[in-house]
Amino acid sequence: MKLTSVHHIAVINSNYEKSYDFYVNRLGLKVIFDIERPAKNDRVLMLELDKGLMLEVFIMENPPKHLDAPEAAGLRHLAFGVESVPEAIKWLNSRGIETGPILMDTNNNINKPVVFFWDPDGTPLELHE
Repeated sequence: MKLTSVHHIAVINSNYEKSYDFYVNRLGLKVIFDIERPAKNDRVLMLELDKGLMLEVFIMENPPKHLDAPEAAGLRHLAFGVESVPEAIKWLNSRGIETGPILMDTNNNINKPVVFFWDPDGTPLELHE
């Protein structure tokens, strides 16, 4: 078996309205489907990122919290590539999304700017040039 790509990334959130507003209205992701699943007591919002990559947002009431984000077992953070971190920060801030300070990714001498922000349930999201 050879893994060829990432098909989708899944996160769990607790509030549909806040999640929809954040990912669709503020970040501008396109809705592929939005379905309620009464048998599972949740809702699934499938969003298109780029080139077939999808973000699957499961919304359920009172999901368990991570013990210590982002330094807990499981997903540490989700990183998106952008052309310009400073321009992306302006864009996010203009939509009411707060960001952390610009940091430099010095791993393997990359020396590229990165910035973190958080979804409505505190999932760490990163922008990386």
